[in-house]
Amino acid sequence: MSASSIALGIVASIVAGTIAFALASLRRLPSDPAQLVVGGRSLGTIFLWFLLAGEVYTSFTFLGAAGWAYGQGAPAFYILAYGTCGYIFGYFLLPALWRRAKERGYLTGPDLFADHFHSRSLGLITGLIQTVSVIPYITLQLTALTILFSISGYGSINATLAATGAFFLITLFVFKVGLRGAAWASVVKDIVVLGAILFAGIALPVQFFGSPAAMFDRLIAIHAPLLTFKDWTSTHGLLWYISTVLLTGSSFFMGPHSIAATFSANSENTLRRNAIFLPFYQVLLLLAFFAGFAALLIVPGLSGTAIDQSFLLVVQHDYPAWVMGFIAAAGVLCALVPASALLLASGSVIARNVVGTFIPYSSPRFNETLAIRLSILAMALLSLVMWWTVKATLVTYLLLTYNAWAQLLPGYLCALRFPRVPGHAVLVGMIVGIGISLLSMSYTLPIAGINPGFVALIVNIASIALITLISKPRAELA
Repeated sequence: MSASSIALGIVASIVAGTIAFALASLRRLPSDPAQLVVGGRSLGTIFLWFLLAGEVYTSFTFLGAAGWAYGQGAPAFYILAYGTCGYIFGYFLLPALWRRAKERGYLTGPDLFADHFHSRSLGLITGLIQTVSVIPYITLQLTALTILFSISGYGSINATLAATGAFFLITLFVFKVGLRGAAWASVVKDIVVLGAILFAGIALPVQFFGSPAAMFDRLIAIHAPLLTFKDWTSTHGLLWYISTVLLTGSSFFMGPHSIAATFSANSENTLRRNAIFLPFYQVLLLLAFFAGFAALLIVPGLSGTAIDQSFLLVVQHDYPAWVMGFIAAAGVLCALVPASALLLASGSVIARNVVGTFIPYSSPRFNETLAIRLSILAMALLSLVMWWTVKATLVTYLLLTYNAWAQLLPGYLCALRFPRVPGHAVLVGMIVGIGISLLSMSYTLPIAGINPGFVALIVNIASIALITLISKPRAELA
């Protein structure tokens, strides 16, 4: 049997087994929006832990972190820092968000904007921002799938077609089972990924250098500048690092999938416990960096999007096909499981806050559950179109998404903590923030190396504060 047959067979078996396990674990398929989107608000601490880890730790964690360690060195450690900061932020924010959602029956983030600010149009605009910003994140997962199928197939298959097929499979899966099914799939995904990351982060340094410490000794001898930051104002310098950690950490839970997971908890304390224990998952990121640094020494000279393949190329060349298959299967699950949660969450936003703004779900033949499922398919197609037409590194896709999500943060904070802020102030702040973020994609802004998304967030907050000061006080939420 050929190496590609062995590796791809293992990938297919693990993915199929994960889906079968999730389907078998469901007592019944969801038939109403609350069950489909937020699992009936019934997830306990352990189950929610697996779901949040399954959503947060994606193919970017598996490939992008190693790729940036390979290509950038010290700046890659922002990936380790921003998640940790995000959990601190989430400890204080998410319980209040859950409490409001429970009281008012929210299923999506834009539901909060529409209800609190008494503005369906604000809910619509927020929904559009969330929907559009999710597409690069889903595209990130598709790009990772292509890398994984290309390497595990040893060049014998069309990786683009394989990735497209796997993506459609997970789309149909979440179309059918909703959030609870994605949570069960996350249980298998996290176990498989744990084994793969332990292997990649420990076996590579030990086999090729004797130990991780010996690997770093050699890395310092050959690439010492790579392990230090540049000056404060340079590209990926210290100001960039600090601003990027603040930006991505504060917006860590602003994605529609994270909001849906928050609403699925059975209590406020469940969210607090997860904020305490989820940071332990960050330790695995260190092993991803180890794999990237080892690959830099073993297969130097990669550039561009090829850096995301770095440690997989080592595994492909120096290990048996069954090892390649297991590692690739972990990566495929890292792409497919978060993609399913992203599709479900963004589909629910489209159905409730975009389509639902114009079309009431009063017909039995076209109810909200059906609209959510059709929106899931629409998001899958939009993501495929972007993937086919725009190519970038995994980190680029990630930062595009987080820059947009960050502009929603002031609105959430105003709704939960500053009830007198008017809706039009939040709207202007979001538009200004998104505008600066988009401008920074086309032009290099003279901002001393600071992440443009962070600058956009500061201007967003300043705009809200100014407009609130010159506006008439808004009545408290009833």
